Amino acid sequence: MKSLTWNQVNAWRLSQHCLSARLERHNFVDAVTRTGGIQSQVLSAAELAIGARVHDLSRADIQKALWQDHTLIKTWAMRGTLHLLPTSELPLYVAAREHYDNRKWSEYFAYFGIPAEQYDAFVAAVPQVLGTEPMTREQFASAVSEFVGIPKLQEIILNANWGSPLKPSAFRGDLCFGPSQGQNVTFVNPKKWMGDWQAIEPETAMKVITRRYLEAYGPATFQDFSWWWWGGGGVTSAKKAFKSLGDEIEEVEVEGHKAWALRDTLEAMQHPEPPDTLHMLPLFDAYTLGLGRNNEVLLPKNHKGKVFRPQGWISAVVLVNGYVKGVWEHKTQRTQTTVKIKLFAAHTKSIQRGIEAEAERFGAFLGTRMEIVYE
Repeated sequence: MKSLTWNQVNAWRLSQHCLSARLERHNFVDAVTRTGGIQSQVLSAAELAIGARVHDLSRADIQKALWQDHTLIKTWAMRGTLHLLPTSELPLYVAAREHYDNRKWSEYFAYFGIPAEQYDAFVAAVPQVLGTEPMTREQFASAVSEFVGIPKLQEIILNANWGSPLKPSAFRGDLCFGPSQGQNVTFVNPKKWMGDWQAIEPETAMKVITRRYLEAYGPATFQDFSWWWWGGGGVTSAKKAFKSLGDEIEEVEVEGHKAWALRDTLEAMQHPEPPDTLHMLPLFDAYTLGLGRNNEVLLPKNHKGKVFRPQGWISAVVLVNGYVKGVWEHKTQRTQTTVKIKLFAAHTKSIQRGIEAEAERFGAFLGTRMEIVYE
């Protein structure tokens, strides 16, 4: 069994996440591809996550990709949470989800008051009601309830938290977000938006997703992958996904921690350049998500609650050479952004310089002056 150090693993992951060597602006969608999506229930945090991986990017670039060029798409994906995905890869994620999706959606809808016999009519109506013209939640709820002749649907769609009744349609590739209209979210049909939907065989799609996960987050355990894809509870399916790669993967040991890695990545992992980097990663960043919730080497146990907080909230972190060394938050008022830093230990001059450089980058991205406050 090959042995690795955490420094080697960190160096590999940082490179795969476009953090140790950032991408050029014209390739910024690749940052979303290589991380396997960017979590985006807080869209401004998702924008910062992409900005952290790309030189000279602006928020306008991301907005344009979402709402004009349609090279990025916002939808519910892994763990049932909102993500930004490359639009061209939505069929891949839809197919992969289908492979191990044994959930009884009729029972899910019954929980929201939609009888099982009406479930098929509802999900079949969604792609027919939605087109390329954005519809607000109110417009969509009214249109789909009238289309299927179930008035109660309108109330359920409008009142359910987290968009729950809409997630199955998003998982099927029948619904995604359009540009907001003021404070109102909108929805469109991604298949009509894309215009060329290439269906993928589900088992093949799941292999691609598993392989990509290990490229970005490996070495990883079945439990790590289960949490990343399903939000936990899918360990048996995660084992099957890993085993489906056959000889492509190999078990390794990282300072006593056993996990799986792609065989063709091991040589690069064993001979990395020293990381020597500092990054300020925003809320829900993909790198933080992939650390492993119980990895006490990269995130000390006594500080875990400051990062992985209640109700699925994941803090913005200060990352030094791949190790979590603190958390941060920011608030923008007009032309100034105040960044509050809470380090787990006293900071050195080197760390302070790194934080100042990162804050300057974020200031350019946000178009504001930056003030750093250490707490």
